[in-house]
Amino acid sequence: MKKTLLATAIAGAMAASGAQAATVYNQDGTKLDLYGNIQIAYWNLQDENSDSKDELGDNGSTFGFAAEHVIYDGLVGYMKLEFDDFKADEIKVAGRDAGDQAYVGLKGNFGDVRLGSYDPLIDDWIQDPISNNEFFDVSDSNGDIVDFYGTGDREGDKLTYTSPSLSGLQFAVGTQYKGDGEAERFDGVEADGRASFFGGAKYTVGGFSIAAVYDNLDIYDATLQSTGEEFEAGDMYGITGQYTWNNLRVALKAERFEADEDELFDDVNRYGIGARYGYGMGDIYAAYQYVDVGAGDFGDTIDDATSGDYPNDEDEDASYNEVIVGATYNISDAMYTWAELATYDRDNDEGDGAAVGVTYLF
Repeated sequence: MKKTLLATAIAGAMAASGAQAATVYNQDGTKLDLYGNIQIAYWNLQDENSDSKDELGDNGSTFGFAAEHVIYDGLVGYMKLEFDDFKADEIKVAGRDAGDQAYVGLKGNFGDVRLGSYDPLIDDWIQDPISNNEFFDVSDSNGDIVDFYGTGDREGDKLTYTSPSLSGLQFAVGTQYKGDGEAERFDGVEADGRASFFGGAKYTVGGFSIAAVYDNLDIYDATLQSTGEEFEAGDMYGITGQYTWNNLRVALKAERFEADEDELFDDVNRYGIGARYGYGMGDIYAAYQYVDVGAGDFGDTIDDATSGDYPNDEDEDASYNEVIVGATYNISDAMYTWAELATYDRDNDEGDGAAVGVTYLF
């Protein structure tokens, strides 16, 4: 779920109509902005026992700093720092081991180089066009990695180069690195220092764009502490096409998590379609995704090592139909409310539910 990203994107769109981040310093080529949002929601979900559970809670409230300065004409240095997990519903702040994004970079005619913690490329270019909603999203391969490993980090320790758009064509390449000082970074496994590779290309012409991304997931290759068994995580890749016409945007996606160790992991294919229509006072949107899970014994293997509870325990070979519908309504340039419904086609209707909420941005 990427609520804070969506709220930040909406804040950017609203800036043209009056709501915008507060610029606290802008002098001699240096600029500092403050921005944020409060997001409070009520949701009711089905748990693994088909019991209905409800809650009033924080939905990703965020406070952030964005700064940039001109090094010389055509070269700009920048940084971004975002904090979340404020628990706005109970006026609590989590420990500062929680956060959202933190990175530094350089941008200019050559493109953009970024170092730090931020969303994976496959998230931004492949998954978000289908469902980047307020509360519910269709499942994706990044979620598989986090579920499989318990604490898998898909955002931190990354370096990415993104090219400028060349006649509509843009590409990005990067790496995520985990040193051996972070050997116990996943539940029940250990690993030497490793670096992954990811890359993608995007082509845009008029209202149409198509993007493809590959990630080799090498930092997740590891050794089970209980058995000493070594395994490779596999590869992740996808392709998404989207078309925008007036106030309607439609996107199609094919995404695959391909396991190198078939006896440990499940291959997962996902095929999704998402649409969003702006009706003037807000948006209405929907997404459908077909999830095809291949055979594998990952759940039993990892549970034996970690006493965890992983999603592939329920079926070694299964398929699911995920559906999400929602709508937003703009109360003002800086404030909107929303409602969403979701069904994930899991055993006992686990994860199905409804949510409503309100967001204020600056």
